[in-house]
Amino acid sequence: MTTGTLEARTGEAAPLYERLEERVMDRDQLGASDAFYELVREGRSLDEMIRETVRVHAPFTHMPYHQRIDDGVVRFVNNDHCLLSARASWRMPAFLPERLRFLPMAQTIWYVPTGLDPWNQLLGKAPGHYGRQVYDEAKYPVPPAPTRHWEDSKAIASEGSLDERLNHWLTLVQYGQVNESYGVFQGLLRNPAERPAVLAQLMFAGLIDVQDRILLNRSYTTGHKSYRARATIELAGAVGWDQAHDVIYAGIPDIAVGPRWYSAYEMAGEVMRTRLEDTAAGSSLAATIVSGVDARLFAQTEDLSSAECTGLLRALLEEPEPSYIEAIIGLLQAGRSPKKILDTIQVAAAEVVLRCGEGPSFSMPQHGYEYTNTLAWFYANFEHKHKTKLLFVAGSFVNQCAMWVRNSPGNGRPVFRAPASAAGMSWDQLLTRLDAAMAALEPDEAASWVQAYLDAGFELRPLIAALALGAAKQGNDPHNQEIGLCMIEDYGRTSSPDRDRLLLACAKHTAGHSKYGDSLESYGRFANAFDLPPATGATGDGDPIEAVRQEMEMIPEADIEDVSQLVLP
Repeated sequence: MTTGTLEARTGEAAPLYERLEERVMDRDQLGASDAFYELVREGRSLDEMIRETVRVHAPFTHMPYHQRIDDGVVRFVNNDHCLLSARASWRMPAFLPERLRFLPMAQTIWYVPTGLDPWNQLLGKAPGHYGRQVYDEAKYPVPPAPTRHWEDSKAIASEGSLDERLNHWLTLVQYGQVNESYGVFQGLLRNPAERPAVLAQLMFAGLIDVQDRILLNRSYTTGHKSYRARATIELAGAVGWDQAHDVIYAGIPDIAVGPRWYSAYEMAGEVMRTRLEDTAAGSSLAATIVSGVDARLFAQTEDLSSAECTGLLRALLEEPEPSYIEAIIGLLQAGRSPKKILDTIQVAAAEVVLRCGEGPSFSMPQHGYEYTNTLAWFYANFEHKHKTKLLFVAGSFVNQCAMWVRNSPGNGRPVFRAPASAAGMSWDQLLTRLDAAMAALEPDEAASWVQAYLDAGFELRPLIAALALGAAKQGNDPHNQEIGLCMIEDYGRTSSPDRDRLLLACAKHTAGHSKYGDSLESYGRFANAFDLPPATGATGDGDPIEAVRQEMEMIPEADIEDVSQLVLP
């Protein structure tokens, strides 16, 4: 146990963390939040609070399998959102006024007691986020304690070269050998010099595990393996790799939990083998050879022309497969940069979000967007021999989401124009209207106020802060605040001339995604505890934007421009 961990568990903060753990395990949202507020008042650091919160929930946020067949009916078993919310808790403060920097973590703490053991929640045995519609209180008046579906274990040493050991681990993942793959991965982490390659393989394992259909389907990965892998890496870096065991336990076993879908990535591999390799494709029975073509293509740097962007967007949003495949092949053959191609795929993902109508329609498109964000993060931070192929997986995901939206009721293609009343408004007046629209759950209105702000040409920092605040205020499933974070991160990173669409999508998603219970309750309690304004200015009983106006203007420009990059320790 390191010095920092020892101090948190035996020093003066120990009783507060014991209380937090007790309240979480008792599924007590109010008590856990009160314990968190006291930790904040005592000046405990964010990384310490994240580390200790993950320690509490890590054993209880795994699933034995992400699918059930109930009396012949296929059911999806949800993915954990506790770890993803913790990532947002670490990243979002860069975009928020100082007094609100602990709000994303407050949402995480509010959620964690409801996120324990989703498997048994879905079986109706316990209350919580996943048991909202099925918990049978008459049958289980005293819910069973959360189950550890996968026990913690020690590191396992593996033999061979680094590439051989990495492939051995990936094979264990493919086989669904959860316990052994977790142990082997811990063994791979023992050598810090090999850590970048190990983490690259972890991300690759998550990014290739994506369903090959969405429409009329009930069971999918929605890209969650890669989101969980990214959260594991970022949070381990945040708390320090020498103190990251509980983060690793929370993140790694799930990578091998089934079912696993590799058919979209298999398609990508076949595209590379049959259309992009320098030599003609041979027999499928021939020995596997990995050439340098993927790496050579990834090194291309040419921008897409306006016509090329338009053509790729049309193929992704309007046309069936294989149109987007042919479009991406043509761009690569013309020397275009895979990173720039991904930026256009990401704009398409944002457009799909902007076309969503009712809350349930956002569920797949928001995950399609997060996949493009995670892939861009992977591109920026890791070397890997199969990076270019993943463009086709991203294209498949976004194209499926577009087909989902086109063929589901209540969706459309709204045009977002500045409201007539926006003329002559100051920047803070516009942001007050935006904040009110997001809090009132008016998605198209919220996007229109973003357009009004952009049209007015005001400085971007307050707009980014308002969007981050709007996302962070919505609780009860804080994975959704991470989606807003992804769009803000990408706005500062992307090369796309259409990047403003990401900010419109951020506002629309915050207001439009499915809400559970009183989604502003957690913010209201946090605001009351720390003397902040009420949750919404829509009813005239408070103005959150006015209260933090000066702080919004002081957010460093660098935090907006390049916060998505990770420096590996």
